[in-house]
Amino acid sequence: MKIAVLGTGGGARAHTAKLLELGHEVFVGTRDPQATLARTEPDMMGNAPYGQWLADHPGTTLLTFGDAAAAADGLVIGGIDGHNAVAALTAIADGLAGKTLIDYAVPYVYQHRSEHPWPTPWGVMPKLEPCDTDSLAEQIQRALPATKVVKSFVTQEQATVVHPAAVGGGDHTMFIAGDHADAKQQTADLLESYGWSDVLDLGPLVCARGMEMYAHLHSAIGFGLGQQFGGHFGLKVVR
Repeated sequence: MKIAVLGTGGGARAHTAKLLELGHEVFVGTRDPQATLARTEPDMMGNAPYGQWLADHPGTTLLTFGDAAAAADGLVIGGIDGHNAVAALTAIADGLAGKTLIDYAVPYVYQHRSEHPWPTPWGVMPKLEPCDTDSLAEQIQRALPATKVVKSFVTQEQATVVHPAAVGGGDHTMFIAGDHADAKQQTADLLESYGWSDVLDLGPLVCARGMEMYAHLHSAIGFGLGQQFGGHFGLKVVR
């Protein structure tokens, strides 16, 4: 299957590598491919320059966001940071029309002013915007009415999403939410191919609000476990 992954950060790299391993043809989207390949320094999270990573993963095709989305058969994984996601995706709406877009972005606003800041091992905790009365996934869906948006993957580090067995032998829960049954099934099928056995459908896309707001608890649990960035652990819903 031809699948597009939008983004070149650590999460997008995890999905790209796993999809290649599963035999898919992967088209990676970035704002400016030449600029991406020209970078020689690690990114803000310490990931190696993308050109170096790309050389180690033959079969990956690096394109612009729009060209990558257009090349996909019907499935696109959105790894664009939450602050820029709506604008970047709106600009390529034609290439996303009729396709499933799995959104795993967190709507974080960094370097914000807060009366009561939350200090973390790496700086002040970013704030969520939108929060409570809206979600990034819903904003994307309103901006892209011809696209089937599914919120998923956001309650885990992406390295764990693509390799659930790394935590507890895979005995933990992944969530999905969306307004299109066929798109949610497509997402569940992808998760099954990744190795997930417990996928919980939360219902309509409005439930993305809960998944996005979980990001702060995810960080807090990670801090409690002594993990400064993200966290290598699972969340299990016990019925």
